[in-house]
Amino acid sequence: MTGALVTGGARGIGAAVARALAEAGMTVAVHARADLAAAKAVAAALPGDGHAVVGGDLADPEEVAAFVADAVARLGEIDVLVNNAGVYTEHPLPTTSYDEWTAEWRRTTDVNVLGTACTTWCFVDHLRTRPRGPEGARIITVGSRGAYRGEPDAPAYGASKAAVHSLTQSLAVSLAPLGVAVTAVAPGFVDTDMAADVLVGERGAAIRAQSPFGRVATPDDVASAVAWLATPGAGWASGAVIDLNGASHLR
Repeated sequence: MTGALVTGGARGIGAAVARALAEAGMTVAVHARADLAAAKAVAAALPGDGHAVVGGDLADPEEVAAFVADAVARLGEIDVLVNNAGVYTEHPLPTTSYDEWTAEWRRTTDVNVLGTACTTWCFVDHLRTRPRGPEGARIITVGSRGAYRGEPDAPAYGASKAAVHSLTQSLAVSLAPLGVAVTAVAPGFVDTDMAADVLVGERGAAIRAQSPFGRVATPDDVASAVAWLATPGAGWASGAVIDLNGASHLR
């Protein structure tokens, strides 16, 4: 049975991805930074047996190495990594102090970029050292439409997602000789806790109107694409960053 590690799996997109992968027959390690109770609730509700919960802060490389090793120990092997965990905070330049500005950039890049890169390194190290080797493994990262459309009120977030899109395409080339496919998805706004504050009132109505469907994505909209990218048949998509924005931004 295929094993999968989903970072930031305690809620929102991550929880939906964990459910979609479990429904496809995978055993899933649900990661959370601190809310292990929520992660345990997600894992307990997944179909099938053998699911696990692991914890650690993506901003700390030592904690990343520890929770990836924990996931491997609990599942036996991991074939699929979904880099979903991330942070989003608003810090528009005209109204943000210099100290706040530097703190937001550090935290966002530490989690969204360094954390993703470290989790990926640890996963690939597992693949290279396991007895049957890395062939057929999948790495899928949740990026963002903001990498292309811009994030005026959260520029560090937009920049961090552009970075993980680039990381995806770099690794797609470097890991192809190992038989590992590397992809990303780039959602627009998704109806999750992280986006709740910006989806209310007139601002929320304007955001929904960006799509001709008149809505934002659900976590399941994203999870279904991630689940397909995790399948053996999706290997030739390696290097792709798939837009999931309901035609709200075309490129």
